Amino acid sequence: MEQLFINDYNYELPQEKIATHPLAQRDASKLLMYKSGVISESVFSNIVNEIPDGYSVVFNNTKVIRARMFFTNSTAAIIEIFLLEPLKPSTEFNLALQQTGKCEWLCYVNKPEKWREEKLTSTFNSGLFAFEISVRKMKRRDDGFEIEFSWNPVSKTFAEILEMAGHIPLPPYMKRIDIAEDAQRYQTTFGLYDGSVAAPTASLHFTDALMKLVQQKFATEFVTLHVGAGTFKPVKTQTVNDHHMHAEKIVVSKSCIENLLDENKFGKIIAAGTTAARTLESIYWWGVMLLQNDTNENFHLNQWYPYEQKKSFTRKESLSALLKYLNQKNFNQIEGSTQLIIVSGYEFKMIQGLITNFHQPKSTLLLLVAALVGSDWKKIYDYALANHFRFLSYGDGNLLIP
Repeated sequence: MEQLFINDYNYELPQEKIATHPLAQRDASKLLMYKSGVISESVFSNIVNEIPDGYSVVFNNTKVIRARMFFTNSTAAIIEIFLLEPLKPSTEFNLALQQTGKCEWLCYVNKPEKWREEKLTSTFNSGLFAFEISVRKMKRRDDGFEIEFSWNPVSKTFAEILEMAGHIPLPPYMKRIDIAEDAQRYQTTFGLYDGSVAAPTASLHFTDALMKLVQQKFATEFVTLHVGAGTFKPVKTQTVNDHHMHAEKIVVSKSCIENLLDENKFGKIIAAGTTAARTLESIYWWGVMLLQNDTNENFHLNQWYPYEQKKSFTRKESLSALLKYLNQKNFNQIEGSTQLIIVSGYEFKMIQGLITNFHQPKSTLLLLVAALVGSDWKKIYDYALANHFRFLSYGDGNLLIP
């Protein structure tokens, strides 16, 4: 694979272009459309009329957890703990959130040098009763700290603790603490499964009414990718080739794979968001791994695996291999993880279009957009900057169909 220099994916993003709060109405955002090289604009509520006939739409139905917690040390310094993924007694989000009394998570710690005590404890008042949470650093890792959480009353689940004491994990570039409206607005209307520490932001534009219109006109499906904090991580290496991609958990149902095999309904797919796009492309490569006996059934996709493959398989061959595996195992869903990085030169196997927001300079999300539309990403972003579009998570949307 040729070297890609991250400075080729840079642009000037003024602070005033970054949306720090959502619009009053979800689907009132502007919509930039890029179709066959032509740019135009509309309003997001009109997206049903802008998606061409014959397309289908796939969404990510993850839910954001209250992943930010704040504690005070003995010198009154505030220490922020940002949950990344569960470790013990389970690495599965649903099980981890149902733990009572004690659990361990991998976390990012802001200003860890100020955390010198063995344990930090805070008392919270829910309005009905007071409860106490303690945190202890267990081990430092390259990607964060292993943190033990314990609480009283021990009968409460960790999900209940987070609901009462946690904060919505707004992206750091918003430079503000979360407020009441974020609990609802930094969440899709159709999210089902807790596990993300960042929202699948392209889907924040969809109201219940707009989703109903989409589902009336187009075939739709849902996949689950639990978005990690790495989605905010800029590429800091000079070349993209040296960047280490974060891993994220994926769950896809058997019925979803069966539907995606129906090329009459899902022949052309638009991914609602980069996370849905990475999920769809990743499960294609899971199928290839099965076809080539490259998996030990943990279904982890390394970031460069697709670029190293010599043999080509059709989408139908790949998805059929996944369906055969699920039938043999009598499983209703397939779970795994992906580090897939989609960059220029990637050949898309599953999607033909993308609904997304405007992304940060030098980000892996911008790299994915550039992989889909080529160098026209610069034309798209120049247009958006010149025509008063709002950028990043609470910003405006794009419909990209090359």
